[in-house]
Amino acid sequence: MVTSPHHLASEAGAKVLRRGGTAIEAVIAAGAALTVLYPHFCGLGGDAIWIVADRAGRRKAIMGIGQAANNLPKLETIPARGPLSALTTAALVDSWGEALSFSRDHWQGKESLASLLADAIELAAGGFPVSRSQQHWHAFRSGEIEHWPGVAGAFVTEGKQRQPQLAEVLKTIALHGHREFYEGELGHRIANALETAGSPIRAGDLAKTAATFADPVSLTYRDIELLAPPPPSQGISTLAIMGILSKFPMQDVDPASADFYHLCVEAVKQAFLDRGQIADPDFIVQHCAEWIAANTLSTKAAAIDPGVAMPWPHRFQTGDTVYLAAVDAEGRSASVLQSTYYDWGSGVLLPDTGILWQNRGAAFSTDPASPNVLAPGKRPFYTLNPGLGLKNGVPHLLYGTQGADGQPQTLTVLLSRLIDHGFDPLSALAAPRFLLGRTFSDTRDNLKVEDAVGTEVLATLAARGHEVIPIPALNALSGQAGVIRLKDDGWMEGAHDPRSDGCAIAI
Repeated sequence: MVTSPHHLASEAGAKVLRRGGTAIEAVIAAGAALTVLYPHFCGLGGDAIWIVADRAGRRKAIMGIGQAANNLPKLETIPARGPLSALTTAALVDSWGEALSFSRDHWQGKESLASLLADAIELAAGGFPVSRSQQHWHAFRSGEIEHWPGVAGAFVTEGKQRQPQLAEVLKTIALHGHREFYEGELGHRIANALETAGSPIRAGDLAKTAATFADPVSLTYRDIELLAPPPPSQGISTLAIMGILSKFPMQDVDPASADFYHLCVEAVKQAFLDRGQIADPDFIVQHCAEWIAANTLSTKAAAIDPGVAMPWPHRFQTGDTVYLAAVDAEGRSASVLQSTYYDWGSGVLLPDTGILWQNRGAAFSTDPASPNVLAPGKRPFYTLNPGLGLKNGVPHLLYGTQGADGQPQTLTVLLSRLIDHGFDPLSALAAPRFLLGRTFSDTRDNLKVEDAVGTEVLATLAARGHEVIPIPALNALSGQAGVIRLKDDGWMEGAHDPRSDGCAIAI
């Protein structure tokens, strides 16, 4: 099975599975297609984080995170858009190469990178009907997107979307391999275009870019061991939330009730109190074991008042990404997020390539006291946190979502519905969600709740002190998530979010 936020990307992955490919190979094909189909959320100018696991006990995170440029400008503040937000390199393409090597070495994978990029190349050259999501985010940025050179014209709002320059770039990578993006003639073209645009990234920075393997962090919730990527990812925050909820009898709490939403929201708040310490472990020691220790989680659970909301003092970071996952015939599993950070990334479109560069540099701080302060070669705090749950040591649940700071929040309600209440993936994804914190034009931190919860739930949450803002059901602010579950009887079930253009395809 494969799931992604666009049906054509899911089909690209499904083709690989039909011809006997591995889950990793299927995800590369689907992910490459998404760099074409969802240019507003991901692309070759972005990053990716993976969790892979199999029935033999292998479990690895692949951290495809670009690093800050070596020669950085002095900045009092980091802009959210423009060339000075394009401070980090892009590691997505290298993550494809590293993942493909893992597939060959451990899963007997036989696909070439060229074969896996074929659908993406065809889509970029031949075109495809523009997605609802692209239409939405193009219109949402009206008044801004017109000021990003070339972006508004390159990406359409209706009809057929073509990207011939991107097609040529993908062909070059297919012909010369993934390191062509960093060290070949293509890499030098990219570096020159970034320099011309005003970014500090140079050819030497691209050459140093490398996806790395790491051990996932984990926490057992009920009978499921949840795996998450380590720092600088916020995956540890998702585990902490679930660890806090494990102290409550969530199985007995009606998942449609105000009590359910209140406990989930308050667990998010408690876990996020430690989130500001997450940073690049190569630069600052990370205390993951302490953050999810049993006594820490018990203390945080005890601090939750079942009848009163705690104030939310944290600045919300926006951002967008795509979640995709696959499970192959051998139960080998890959759970992946690709991103250019904000919708439309930095707004810097590199001429003659069709590559839109990420603004992940905007996630750094300029405060010298911050663990996440900008520094040469450093990786920023990272919102991407795909998840993979093991049952009896083997893959059982793959999950993840678009939504930056909203990712742990969406995963909280999804995981409780899936594990505590036995929801099937589509039912869990379609049920109402919340989003806590500032987004886009908000001036205050509030709790946005999809109005399908009903007026009684909204009123009860407001009475407990939540600043509740109803939003329409299946709202774009609530993220686009995907789930695959491997059932005990050998069957699989999966879905992609009804808030997206995607689907799951079973083979």
